[in-house]
Amino acid sequence: MSISELYKVTEVELIYRTDSSFNERHKISNTEDAHNILRQNWDENKIELLEQAKILLLNRAMQVLGIYNLSSGGTSGTVVDAKQIFAVALKANASAIILAHNHPSGNLTPSDADKKITEKICKGGKFLDIEVLDHIIITKNQYYSFADSNNLNFIS
Repeated sequence: MSISELYKVTEVELIYRTDSSFNERHKISNTEDAHNILRQNWDENKIELLEQAKILLLNRAMQVLGIYNLSSGGTSGTVVDAKQIFAVALKANASAIILAHNHPSGNLTPSDADKKITEKICKGGKFLDIEVLDHIIITKNQYYSFADSNNLNFIS
């Protein structure tokens, strides 16, 4: 096998399909809108059982392009992979994203890991021109918003 055959780059095909028209998409105007859409698409039977992470993908008009189920973990954590987040956002041609995950414990306080991954994703978003509008932590009865708490000011 020649070196050129050994290191041949595999072609990557990007496909994006939507079942809704521009006028049918939900618009996000505030954190409550985002929370409501996320809750409608969250398995309530798992919210106190295991930690899950999702991404809300938005176009320039702040309309929902889709929700991506990023990961499912255990009772105290789940993997949030920046490469996967941005691969999905780029594939959907998203202009903005909202991160979300649940805390099965019911504690709304962001952990140090929550803060670090939020900062990392915000920095990556700046580089790719994908705005990170919020990171929402969901529990059975409440939610916490990094944006509403002014905790998204990582880069000026």
